[in-house]
Amino acid sequence: MSQMEVMVNGRNYAIACDEGQEEHIGRLADYVKVRVEELVESVGQIGDARLLLMASLLVSDELSDAYAELATVQAEGDSDEKAEVETSAEKLEQLAARAEAIAARLEAS
Repeated sequence: MSQMEVMVNGRNYAIACDEGQEEHIGRLADYVKVRVEELVESVGQIGDARLLLMASLLVSDELSDAYAELATVQAEGDSDEKAEVETSAEKLEQLAARAEAIAARLEAS
């Protein structure tokens, strides 16, 4: 287990993380730091707890939107796949009908 320091709103926080995750955690902390800074600009210094809560809610909202967009893209992909399967099934039926017609002609000759 590794430990690192991140700074948000002028305060240092000790964060424990798995070995090798320091860079990733640092990027996440930088993102939160930027969101908190944006909040400070718009609402002022209202306390670390409130700022972190508001930043968490904003990030959660972004995540919720991303999940909704992902679900939409997946649903569209499922629809596309379903249409592709239906088209393939139609083509197979047409090929089967042609093969039956050829077989019928061969039997008749």
